[in-house]
Amino acid sequence: MTDNLYFERKYRTLMEDNQQNKPASLTRQKFIKKAAIAAVAGTSAWIAGCKDEQKSSNGPAIQSRKTYRWNMVTTWPPNFPVLGEGCNALAKFVEEASEGQMKINVYGGGELIPALEVFDAVSSGTAEMGHAGSYYWAGKAEATQLFSTIPFGMNAQEMNSWMLFGGGVDLWRELYSQFNLHPFLAGNTGVQMAGWFNREINSLADFKGLKMRIPGLGGKVLSQVGGTAINLPGGDLYTSLERGVIDATEWIGPYHDYLMGFHEIAKYYYAPGWHEPGSTLELIINKQKFDALPNNLQRILEAAALRLNMLSLAEFDKQNAIYMEKIKSETKVEVRFLPLDVLDGLRNATKEIVQDLIERDSFSSKVYESFSQYKKRMDDWMNYTEKAYYNLISV
Repeated sequence: MTDNLYFERKYRTLMEDNQQNKPASLTRQKFIKKAAIAAVAGTSAWIAGCKDEQKSSNGPAIQSRKTYRWNMVTTWPPNFPVLGEGCNALAKFVEEASEGQMKINVYGGGELIPALEVFDAVSSGTAEMGHAGSYYWAGKAEATQLFSTIPFGMNAQEMNSWMLFGGGVDLWRELYSQFNLHPFLAGNTGVQMAGWFNREINSLADFKGLKMRIPGLGGKVLSQVGGTAINLPGGDLYTSLERGVIDATEWIGPYHDYLMGFHEIAKYYYAPGWHEPGSTLELIINKQKFDALPNNLQRILEAAALRLNMLSLAEFDKQNAIYMEKIKSETKVEVRFLPLDVLDGLRNATKEIVQDLIERDSFSSKVYESFSQYKKRMDDWMNYTEKAYYNLISV
């Protein structure tokens, strides 16, 4: 079946028409200038001074009335649950918070541009903003993928902490500024699942020859242990797995995986998502256009991104819990944990991949130094808190 028919069947609300707003002309305030007639010498100079002062005070008022009509392109299918819908909600929030001063048209992958061309489109100004995962852009700069997730790295809570209070965002913006981009945190999936397979994974050798859709550093780790990593957008995954173009795929978690229908065409569903323990999603904005915005709209976009960052993770947790139960109770799929020796092998391969990266790329080295030092501190703290608590309630 075609991709469009597939998504129509799976989501029912997909591929809704996006109506692009026509650019609105600028509104201007009309000012009534008062004039006075004086009968004494020097009055004309006084009037001129009043006009200059009036012109100065009226200037900012005219500027604040300028309206903006922007386009957002995404790597997600149109109206995709949580992610695409979250972008729609962001656009609505921005319009309401700005009282109509900024309106954003949201386009899913393939509607305005191909899904994996978001980075270039926003960088060039073809679209003003985009929503994606930074690991898609490793071909542009290898360090980009470190701002999304690192295998066996930090979870969503820790990633937010590092990004916002550990210097991660500063490094991120330093790198992206080279591409005329300004990034914001704008979502997190939490710990993902390891993926869908049509063969059992009992040892590291079972990855040899495996063709799997898996992006970022996780894909490089798979290649390191003998598999073949393939980077595909979400809209191509079902048909690629169904037709045998790939042997396995990871996507996000039970909610989206169930909606995608992977349980219809795969036998095994493995945990945990060693490759994506806390995947940060990004709102990227053309830097030139962002810098030209009035301060109030810059702050509204920042608030909208942080709002989406919080809400998306909360919704992922809710929906994944519901749909994991559906997968276990309603399908014939076997839900399994990867064996510990397999995870140990993947962890060792990750260390080799990261070491090679930081030796080869100086900016990646700088980012990973910040990341790893923060993770070390978090690991110690979590031993007394999150880890200790989960160990307690699992007894």
